[in-house]
Amino acid sequence: MALSRSARLGALATAAASFFLVAASSAPTPGADGIGDTYFPQLGNGGFDARHYALDVAYDPATDRLDGRTTLTARATQNLSSFDLDLQKLDVTKVEVNGRRARFTRSGDEIRITPRGPLAKGRTFTVAVTYGGVPEALSGPIVFGSDYGWMKTADGVFVACEPNAASTWFPSSDHPSDKATYDIRITAPKGLTGVSNGRLVSTRDHGANTVTHWRESRPMATYLATATIGKFDVKTGRTPAGTPIYVAVDPVLANSNSVDVYAVTAAATDYWSQVFGPYPFEETGAIVDDMPQAGFSLEVQSKPAYSAVRSESTIVHELAHQWFGDSVSVAHWKDIWLNEGFATYAQWLWAEHQGVRSAHDSFVAGYDSRPADSSFWQTTVGDPQRDTMFASAVYQRGAMTLQMLRERIGDAAFFKLLPAWTKLHRYGNASTADFISLAERVSGRQLDDLFQTWLFTTGKPAV
Repeated sequence: MALSRSARLGALATAAASFFLVAASSAPTPGADGIGDTYFPQLGNGGFDARHYALDVAYDPATDRLDGRTTLTARATQNLSSFDLDLQKLDVTKVEVNGRRARFTRSGDEIRITPRGPLAKGRTFTVAVTYGGVPEALSGPIVFGSDYGWMKTADGVFVACEPNAASTWFPSSDHPSDKATYDIRITAPKGLTGVSNGRLVSTRDHGANTVTHWRESRPMATYLATATIGKFDVKTGRTPAGTPIYVAVDPVLANSNSVDVYAVTAAATDYWSQVFGPYPFEETGAIVDDMPQAGFSLEVQSKPAYSAVRSESTIVHELAHQWFGDSVSVAHWKDIWLNEGFATYAQWLWAEHQGVRSAHDSFVAGYDSRPADSSFWQTTVGDPQRDTMFASAVYQRGAMTLQMLRERIGDAAFFKLLPAWTKLHRYGNASTADFISLAERVSGRQLDDLFQTWLFTTGKPAV
């Protein structure tokens, strides 16, 4: 069928108008410089979804210098004219997008990268950043007043980055809502061991250095990545249920070790696999370093990092985080009780499992030990604020919330809920609202009053 000349012209005009309308609506724009987390507004970045990090880092303990090249594979979630990465203090010498040099500028902890041409929505691209310098640990009130991040030790470095210190040692989209898989290559002087996440792919000598290559094939939040370096005694094997295990212990601590880290790690990994659902990662383990200045431990994905020898209870806490925090990560940092309250409650469950004390009795002991006028009861656990996000109430009152939930809905529903939660959000992110919704669905009960009282109302609740 043929069109008349006027019809053809009309069709062309309509097509042109449609083209310009679409073009205008999808013009490339800059990605946001943060995801808008209320505690850390500029952490993470908009406009793309991180998929995979290839980290190559070389560290010299003698000078404390780090030289690195990070290659991020990402997918554009909008038509991008430019985008940001988070990097604190270190100097950037070169940026490439899809193998071509790209322009970049720095503003505070943000790198603004402008590729040679726009990146279309849905397109997968790579950005490679070459950088170096002396990393600086972060400090302040957030992590119990301790330094955290990239921390120099007597023989290397202890790397524990929650909540916002991953970008002190590699450029990233530094928010737990933007998970990715990782290949991490660590170059360090011979005689030192570089330990990281996932499984060890290879170890090779290169001149005066040793290069270890680790691969984390499960999605991981940036703050859970590590490149801890030092002298370690390493023990490997499998848990009784068959999960591979890798435990690295600083030999300085060997004679002061009152806890069998390897045995407890194996036992707790297998027990939590029964209670919380299948172990979510390829390997379990531990990194035990001589770092008393840090004074904390961290649920590094697949290998919790301990700044000294810790108690059995601490080990089971950090391993519970492999499900609650690592596999199922917070949607926003205000949801941190979903990590710490659950891991603390796991300590109560472990004591119950060992026949030491029931979770109910642990609840009563904590509840009775704090008078009504204690400042403990003034923290809003469901939104504790940035500088107090690791306040003791987030841990203890968070655990109390779970015990109250257990007593409200009964053991059958409660122990159905826990593995349902870790299965539903496996390798993803979730919020407090998501947990309340699932708890109501599993139990068939309305629970708003319970969570409102225990998570969002200050003061000592009546029981």
